[in-house]
Amino acid sequence: MIKPHALKKGDKVAIVSLSGGMLGESFCKHDIALGKKRLQEFGLEAVFMPNSLKGIAFLRDNPEARADDLKEAFSDNSIAGIVCAIGGVDTYRLLPFLMDDPVFVENVRKSPKIFTGFSDSTVNHLMFYKLGLMTYYGPNFINDLAELANDMLPYTKDAFLRYFDSSIDAPIKPSSVWYDERTDFSPNSIGTDRNKHDERHGFELLQGNNTFSGKLFGGCLDTFMDIFTGCDNQDAPSYIERYQLMPTAEDWRDIILFLETSENCMPPEKLEAALAEFERRNILGAIRGIIVGKPQNEKYYDEYKAVYKRVLSKYAALPVLYNVNFGHAYPRTVLPYGADVTVNAELQEISVRERIVED
Repeated sequence: MIKPHALKKGDKVAIVSLSGGMLGESFCKHDIALGKKRLQEFGLEAVFMPNSLKGIAFLRDNPEARADDLKEAFSDNSIAGIVCAIGGVDTYRLLPFLMDDPVFVENVRKSPKIFTGFSDSTVNHLMFYKLGLMTYYGPNFINDLAELANDMLPYTKDAFLRYFDSSIDAPIKPSSVWYDERTDFSPNSIGTDRNKHDERHGFELLQGNNTFSGKLFGGCLDTFMDIFTGCDNQDAPSYIERYQLMPTAEDWRDIILFLETSENCMPPEKLEAALAEFERRNILGAIRGIIVGKPQNEKYYDEYKAVYKRVLSKYAALPVLYNVNFGHAYPRTVLPYGADVTVNAELQEISVRERIVED
């Protein structure tokens, strides 16, 4: 994989709205101020790309404008990193404007940059993986940099610091606490802490060997369901197939698949249907292991666990690690796409066996 250079103080970071356009609405003004402040504390300068603040309706109707922002960010040599504003539901619509643009493809490969986000940004990650760029399923602008408490959540802040130091080799371990999602996102909540809970479970091995290794690939199950079945967007599967964004049968054999569920907290029967789609594509019998994200607010925690155990019991040798701090639950770590990792359930750690950024 092509790796971007580590961030350093003084760098510019582009903020892009590649899916939902809420960052441009008046109710997000305080999020913009908070996120800019946090980036300044990291020594970074936020650069809001030209279309990133044009609001929900404009960006919904103009996917090419969203794509233009990403293309401009990759063409600007003064920009070192790219942070997604938020997720959404239709990032796949950007693909023709990006993948069919040879200048963009060349810029990605010749001028790699840090790219971080999660949720429907899964589609962006799939695209970059296809192009050979290592990207990071991790913090975004609104959910993390614009955290309404007096500082970022400590575990997430430590994860963000991995973008600055190529020498960081500390394994990913369970957070000692987890947090509820907020119900009030207004300026009234600025300076208030999230409801916090002690972590009772840690990383849970549901089946298979305690130790397993492979290359990370995955994302949000809600997005995978859409690109597999078109459940929310009927044309989504055709876009993914057109650009061949899923690994080949041979490639799956090296992969540890990471999966997590969105804030919509899909019911257990939908999770079972989602896993059935992976099975139908002969993926579950090929991969080296699965890492499952902690459900937001621990909703359906036991029910999800039961689904994974039931569906995957026929693949008894397939290791499955449950309740890992990534995705929609708070706090979240960084999972680098394509990175070689070793999971040790007994030691409660995921070790990245290579540097995820260049000096």
